[in-house]
Amino acid sequence: MFKKIKEAPLNYWEEKSYMLAISKEDSEEYITEGFERLSKFEGIEILDKDMNIQKGFISLKLLYEGDEYEVGIYPGSVSIPEYYLSRNFYFTEQEREELLQSTKSLTLFMEFNHDYQKSYQLQLKLAILFVPNLLGILDESAERVLPARWVKLTAFSHVLPNPDSVFTVQAVTGANQKVWLHTHGLCRCGISELEILESDKENYQNHYNLITTYAIYLLDKYKKREEVKGGAYIGRLVDGSLVVATSKSWVQGIKEYKHLKLGNLKDREGGHNTKTNIIFLYQSEEDEKKDILRKVSVYDQLWGENPLFFFSDEETSRMKNLALERFDYVEKAFKTKENSVLLKIGLPLKEKGKFEHIWFELLEIKGDKFLAKLTQEPYDVSTMHTGDEAWYTVEDVTDWIIYTKDFAINPDNVYLLEAFD
Repeated sequence: MFKKIKEAPLNYWEEKSYMLAISKEDSEEYITEGFERLSKFEGIEILDKDMNIQKGFISLKLLYEGDEYEVGIYPGSVSIPEYYLSRNFYFTEQEREELLQSTKSLTLFMEFNHDYQKSYQLQLKLAILFVPNLLGILDESAERVLPARWVKLTAFSHVLPNPDSVFTVQAVTGANQKVWLHTHGLCRCGISELEILESDKENYQNHYNLITTYAIYLLDKYKKREEVKGGAYIGRLVDGSLVVATSKSWVQGIKEYKHLKLGNLKDREGGHNTKTNIIFLYQSEEDEKKDILRKVSVYDQLWGENPLFFFSDEETSRMKNLALERFDYVEKAFKTKENSVLLKIGLPLKEKGKFEHIWFELLEIKGDKFLAKLTQEPYDVSTMHTGDEAWYTVEDVTDWIIYTKDFAINPDNVYLLEAFD
C-alpha cells in the first residue's frame, strides 16, 4: 500500500509567505497611500517598483537591513474561518465581530530568506504601513489571525519575533482519544512542516512542546546555514534521559505506522501531503548510529510535570532582550495585589558562560533589584533548592509571567494588558 506514495508539490502559501491585512474601514487608496508611507519610512529602501494602480497591484524590490526582498501587494476579498480566532491569540468580542464581518483585505506576499524572523517582521511592518488602521492580519501560511495590537508591538520592537510566531501547531482529534499534531508556516521559512502521529489527549501537550522545540531547533540550524546531522538533543526527562529527536519525510516515516487511523493516506488527500516530516526519537546512541526510529510515545510515561526543553543561546538571548524591553509591564502589574509574577532567572553553572534558567516568584521590588523565591528544584545547581530566597537585578531576568485574574501574561502577549484593560 506504500509503494505509490509521492510527495505533492508545495502550495503557493507554502512557497511564499501570504498575509491578508484587514482594515477597520474600507479604502480604495490602500496601494497609493501605502506606497507614499513606505517611501518615507526610515529603514526600508525601495530599489524598484512596478505599479499598476488600475489593476490594483504593486510589485516592489526592497532593501531592508542589508537584504533584498521582492514583495507583491494587491487588494482582494477575505472570509475568516471562526476557528482561526482561537489559535494562540485572544480577541475582544468587538474585534472578533469586526473580523468575522470583514470582506475586504490587502494581500502581501513575499519570499523569506534564511533570516526568517527578520523576513516575518518586515512583512508585519509592511502590513501596517499599507493598512495603518489595522484590525488584524490573516496569516494564510500559518492558518491563523494576528490581532492588530500584537502586530504593532512585534513589528516595531527592537527584538526579533519569537520563532514560534511564524508557525502554528494544530491538533486534530480522532477516535480512541488519538491526536494528530502538525505544523503550518514552516515551509515558507525554508524547512519542512513537522508532525507527530498517534499522540493522545493525555500526552499531546508534552508532544506539542516537543514539536515546537524541535521546529525552533531546525529553524535555528537553517538560519545559521548549518546542516542537520544526526539527532537533535532538545530536552531532558524527569529521570535524566535525553530527548533526541529526528524526522523523516512523511512518505518514508508513515511506513513505521502499520495500522494508522489518523493521519493516514486518506486523511492526506486534501493536504499535509507536501513537504512535511514525521518526528521520531532515538532512545540510545546505538539507535542513532543505526538510525533505529522510535515513536514519540516511547517516553509517554516519563514526561512528568516538568520536562526540560533546550533552546539555543541565541534564542535565550532573544527571550532575555524581549523580557527586558518590556519589563516595565512587570513593574506596573506587580503594584496590583491581585496579580502575581514569576521571573525566570539564569543561574550560573560551573562551566563558564553557561546558565540554568529557572522560575522564581517575585516577592519585592526595590529600584532595579528584587527579592524572589525559587519555585522548583534546579537540575544542575546543587547549592539552591525550592523555596530559597535571594536578591537579583533586572539584568538577571531572562523571561517573566504575570498572572492576572483573567490571563497569564508573558513578554510576547503583553497586548492583552491593553486589549482587556
